[in-house]
Amino acid sequence: MPFFDLQLPPATHARFSPCAVITPRHLFTSAPFNSLPVRVLLMLFRCAAMEVNRDEAERCIDIAAEALTRDQPEKALRFLEKAQRLFPTEKAKALQDLIAKNGFRPRPGDNHAHFNSTSEPRQRHPTARDEPKPEEKRAESQKSYTAEQVEAVRRIKQCKDFYEILGVQKDTSEDELKRSYRKLALKFHPDKNQAPGATEAFKAIGNAYAVLSNSSKRRQYDEYGEERTHPHRPGTNHDTFEADISPEDLFNMFFGGGYPTSNGHAYTHTRTRHQRPAAPRRERPREGGLALFVQVMPILILVIISALSQLMGHSPAYSLSYRPSAGYSQKRLTEKLKVPYFVGEQFSSEWSGANLQNLERNVEEDYVSNLRNNCWKEKQQKEGMLYRARYFGDADLYERAQRARTPSCAKLSEISAAFHH
Repeated sequence: MPFFDLQLPPATHARFSPCAVITPRHLFTSAPFNSLPVRVLLMLFRCAAMEVNRDEAERCIDIAAEALTRDQPEKALRFLEKAQRLFPTEKAKALQDLIAKNGFRPRPGDNHAHFNSTSEPRQRHPTARDEPKPEEKRAESQKSYTAEQVEAVRRIKQCKDFYEILGVQKDTSEDELKRSYRKLALKFHPDKNQAPGATEAFKAIGNAYAVLSNSSKRRQYDEYGEERTHPHRPGTNHDTFEADISPEDLFNMFFGGGYPTSNGHAYTHTRTRHQRPAAPRRERPREGGLALFVQVMPILILVIISALSQLMGHSPAYSLSYRPSAGYSQKRLTEKLKVPYFVGEQFSSEWSGANLQNLERNVEEDYVSNLRNNCWKEKQQKEGMLYRARYFGDADLYERAQRARTPSCAKLSEISAAFHH
């Protein structure tokens, strides 16, 4: 019997699959499993190989979707065929059907299509066999994106700098940047624009605004941006200047945490993934167990080192929140602004005089800094709700936005008034 033979007993074929969960009942009640450890090990290797193939197939599908946005059907077909050989999926088949319906077909007798990306598709004379079936007509009528959206995505991916992405001049004001970002973010949000590459365009728009709205990053970009770009990599030539906030979080702060549906009253979370057969949205490839463990291992090591360093080091003398489990159970107020903070039981014996004054100054600075950050978020959320209500004509949302409170801003105003008195 060959060493790599993984045939299972007939009685267990109905229960087992190459990646089935192996339970003690299966292990000890199947008589033919004489060399069980070897068989289990081989099953695990097979599962790992299948996961690797699946990950590689997902990568090929992503490359094919990217090629479609650049008018490279030959390359897209080549990678879709490879993906189907590695791990057949409905997603790859749907993309192949989409390419076929748009007139991109390989030459007869050739394994791959030899198209020139700048030339027009070959004109074909329709025959009875080429007439689409009724179900194909319905699928074509339900196409989830338009030619205008594809062209808009292509324009964004061909932009050479952040200003061109947002469609503004280099001397534009911050208000103009905001208006341009709001308009483009709504236009290219993946829940509204399902064209291939829309997700990447949405991320590019968010990254462009996040960099240009930051004065220091904008100065650096204006000074070095042209030297650090890579024209030979369209769509990815801005990797040097990374934003401090993700495009999804930026969109949430502008528009109140969600994207409005067509009725103007229901909202879906911006990170929600929808299954769209004909829209090659870029998704994170599914990782196998072994590959996932290898990727997570460095993070675990960093977490362990960080925890050990905290245990070996000195803990802060105060906390702005009540944390009895960490020893911060005694409440105190700063002398000047009456800011509440929490300390340990030995605080009074360790801190006094000038040291206590310096500590309370740090407490007040941390408190005011937190208020500023929260106030900015509250204003952005309220402003985003108002803009969205005007854009979609939602009267209920407009009233809710008008009634929305900004408690951190109010508290910050009180502290500012106290400083001036």
